[in-house]
Amino acid sequence: MNDTPNQMPDTTGLALPGIEAPAAPYRVLARKYRPQNFDDLIGQDAMVRTLRNAFSSGRIPQAWILTGVRGVGKTTTARILARGLNYLLPDGSGGPTVDMKEEGVHCRAIMESRHVDVLEMDAASHTGIDDVKQITDGVRYAPASARYKVYIIDEVHMLSEKAFNAFLKTLEEPPPHAKFVFATTEIRKVPVTILSRCQRFDLRRVEGTVLGGHLRRICNAEGVAIEDEALSMIARAAEGSVRDSLSLLDQAIAHGAGAVDAETVRTMLGLADRGRVIDLFGYLVQGDLPSALKEFRDQYDSGADPVQVLSELAEFSHFVTRLKAVPGLADDASVSEVERRRGLEYSTLSMKVLSRFWQMLLKGIAETKDAPKPVAAAEMALVRIAYAADLPPLDEVLKSLGNGGGAGTGGQGGARPTPSGGGARAQASGLAIASRSEPVATPRAEPKAGIALARFEDLVALAHEKRDIALKIALERDVRLVRFEDGRLEFNAARGASPHLAQDISKRLNEWTGRRWIVALSSEDGAPTLKEIADAQKAETLTGVRADPLVRAVLEKFPNAEIVAVRDLALEAATAAPVEAEDLTDEAASFDFNLLEQDD
Repeated sequence: MNDTPNQMPDTTGLALPGIEAPAAPYRVLARKYRPQNFDDLIGQDAMVRTLRNAFSSGRIPQAWILTGVRGVGKTTTARILARGLNYLLPDGSGGPTVDMKEEGVHCRAIMESRHVDVLEMDAASHTGIDDVKQITDGVRYAPASARYKVYIIDEVHMLSEKAFNAFLKTLEEPPPHAKFVFATTEIRKVPVTILSRCQRFDLRRVEGTVLGGHLRRICNAEGVAIEDEALSMIARAAEGSVRDSLSLLDQAIAHGAGAVDAETVRTMLGLADRGRVIDLFGYLVQGDLPSALKEFRDQYDSGADPVQVLSELAEFSHFVTRLKAVPGLADDASVSEVERRRGLEYSTLSMKVLSRFWQMLLKGIAETKDAPKPVAAAEMALVRIAYAADLPPLDEVLKSLGNGGGAGTGGQGGARPTPSGGGARAQASGLAIASRSEPVATPRAEPKAGIALARFEDLVALAHEKRDIALKIALERDVRLVRFEDGRLEFNAARGASPHLAQDISKRLNEWTGRRWIVALSSEDGAPTLKEIADAQKAETLTGVRADPLVRAVLEKFPNAEIVAVRDLALEAATAAPVEAEDLTDEAASFDFNLLEQDD
């Protein structure tokens, strides 16, 4: 890092006896330790590698666009890029490069934003077409002293539509001496016509471990003692932004009078103690509401912000969920020992519980932010979460009903109304219950061995076997059977049937059996179609199922539940896995319900 001396130059050239020169103003860490070359950039290795290869091969585009979150280094990277393009040593050597070990002729002026050939414009305050015209008119003039004229436009997404249009021609075919570097936090607001003319770099958020190491080096350079936990909290609060982390570190140093510990950072940020947040998480998971409310009040009285407490709870629940999915995350160096140990302890929770916890916390955070009394809103959110933690799962409720609990079964295992806060107004879930009922329908008839077809059902099964789905559907839906025997079929066509249905059936039968079939339309009414028979059986089955005591109890427990299907479990198990079918009775069936979660 090249730090400027902390002295003010003598501009008068006169030494005034007895009067000391005023001290230079303090430079914040974000400016003092701003990267001066590509080696100083942290967390952007992919971009540096691309630029290195481009410069070494001479494949330098006319424009770049840098995008990323605030404080990740877009403007600083643009200046370093301008420095690399115009790198020139005092002896006249040098060229476009990313390796700038020595300070070149133009380097200091470019990094201090005072070079005549490197022009910076803030598009947030210069949004009009006239501002862009000044650039397009001046771009044709050669640089005064540097190799390239570089235009850096920050927050380029703020330009108006006309200003963007004025840029198009110049951006596509600029003079050889002109280069453009755009920076934006809202890449989606930049027109595609601009993006297609630029080489894009997405600057990544800096990982917590990398950011913590960077802050540690700066603290050592400043002679500031700081605890590891304090560094972790600052890096976590910065959310990958280097500038935000340095601003927070500056504030923490001032708050702690030169020494920074975890309690200082916690008080400054209004954070709750991480260990106490995990304790609160445990109380909520256990449904221990009195302990949870007491712990929350203690944290609030200690200065913790209610929204921050809920946010830290959500963050820990997210960490536990990730830990459950990927246990190797516990070995991450950025995870504290207490988080690692307690996170592994709670990773035994089910995904359903963790997901419900997360959803209710998200809704609680939003409510707390908008509430006139945030502490009261946060406490009510904790009440809902603890109350929901004590609710039995639906499968346990149904199991208790199956054991004779009935609709009026009480006790701890009984159903209680679900508190709002799950995040969704309605959620559909499938629920299977084993009970005794009549089968839904008889098994589909399989064609007999050989070519002979003794029943109309054998013809339908043959169409299915031959994978002629269209004909199979037509046989089931449009054929009212009058007479069927091997070699002859008479039927009455249902309304809406194809006028060529008889010819199609005859053609297929002749092909499949190798014999001539007589297929004729009849004026007789005929029997109901197979689909009509199946629909009638389904309606009758549903009527019988609703009369079942267990199903009636479930419907009383869940008023919005609807029976959508009845399946023969014994038949399905015998078809899919004959060995497992031995555990089922012949009369076992499954009833599928749709459960709608009601708002309180």
